[in-house]
Parts: sequence; C-alpha cells; structure tokens
Amino acid sequence: MAQTLEDILLNPANRPTVITDLQHLVDAEVSDKNGVSGAVIKTGYTAVKKIKPGIVESAMNRMLPEFADALEPFYGEYRATGGNDFGAFLTARSDAAADALLNVTDERAQHTSSDAAKKVYAKLRPNGKKNVEEALPRLGQLIDRHAAGA
Repeated sequence: MAQTLEDILLNPANRPTVITDLQHLVDAEVSDKNGVSGAVIKTGYTAVKKIKPGIVESAMNRMLPEFADALEPFYGEYRATGGNDFGAFLTARSDAAADALLNVTDERAQHTSSDAAKKVYAKLRPNGKKNVEEALPRLGQLIDRHAAGA
C-alpha cells in the first residue's frame, strides 16, 4: 500500500483515473442535491461548466496536489490507527476535514482571474462546508480504492 496521498493520487500513471473519478464524485454529489439549495448548486455547477467547458477536470488537476496536502494529516492518522474505511474516518472528523479542503478552494477562488467563477463560488460558498462534509464518505472511498491499487 502506498505511504502518502501524494504517492496514491499524484502518481503520473494513476492521476488521470483519479481526476476522472473525482469528476464523477463531484457530478454525483451535485446530482444528489435536493430542494432550493440543491437547485442553486445544480444551477451554479451547470453555469460554471457552461462558462468554461472542462473546468471541473482542469480545476481538479490543478488543485489535486493541494487537496492531497490538506488531507495528508488525516490520512497519516488513519493509516497509523489501522483504519479500513477512510470515508468513515473523514466523516468522524468532518468539521476539520471540510475546513482543510475548503481552505484550498477559498484560496484558489480568491486568486482566480475569472470574475464569473468568483461570483458563482461566492454564491455557493455559504453552504460549502455542509456540502463538503456530505461528500467526505465518497471521497474517502475513492481514496481507499486508489490506495488499494497503488
């Protein structure tokens, strides 16, 4: 088993599959949203993808090293405790894990040159923590799958 998230997620042989899997994860999370806030998220996500086709893949590829760094302390603790479900591990630490991931996206959003992307992010950000927390089980499972194959 690979030792770090960098080994697992950033390995050039695996990275394209990781990016594709992350895109599917985001698509599934957006698709699962319901109600008024779900409609806002779906509309915003569709708008961003329409403004710049390929943006999700591009963003995942650019931010993956930072996401791996943000999650590394959690993954190190998970491995040290002999865990077998990183999604459950992250969910048990959802507040801190979501904050770590959102720090990455907040920083990126602050420095983007796209005013449209900034506007959409600003609209989605108030519910961002809740949405990231809801995605943690799938994210952990995705990482576990790639770790098993590393």
